[in-house]
Amino acid sequence: MNIRIAERKDLDRIIELLADDKLGQMREAFRQPLPAEYITAFKKITADPNQELIVVENTDGKVIGCMQLTFIQYLTYRGGIRAQIEGVRIAKEEQQKGLGKRMFKWAIERAKERGVHLVQLTSDKVRPEALQFYHKLGFRDSHEGLKLHL
Repeated sequence: MNIRIAERKDLDRIIELLADDKLGQMREAFRQPLPAEYITAFKKITADPNQELIVVENTDGKVIGCMQLTFIQYLTYRGGIRAQIEGVRIAKEEQQKGLGKRMFKWAIERAKERGVHLVQLTSDKVRPEALQFYHKLGFRDSHEGLKLHL
């Protein structure tokens, strides 16, 4: 297993992973060629030093997982930095093999390297198995999250 920063060649597979579940099918548009919005977003993410799009490869070099880390500078916590983890996906055939735990261990270590004081994430309430997984990793329900879709 190899964890690394995503490259443009990985984008199609990342979008395929993001679209490969019930919620992803409703909000993503995985097709060839990829819609231009994904390419534009990828360019913006990779140009931003506070964003890291991460992929996980198997021993054959196939991308089997992905996530996005965002490092957020705050004034609170004496000017602390938080890491937000989003867009975590693991290929269906690779689930239940410990890969998610290894990905999160890597992400937390990466956050420590960046001087982060807190790692946070959100998960849709319709994904109870994901919530259980995050609890097992030590994440705690500490706030109520709200969203306003525009």
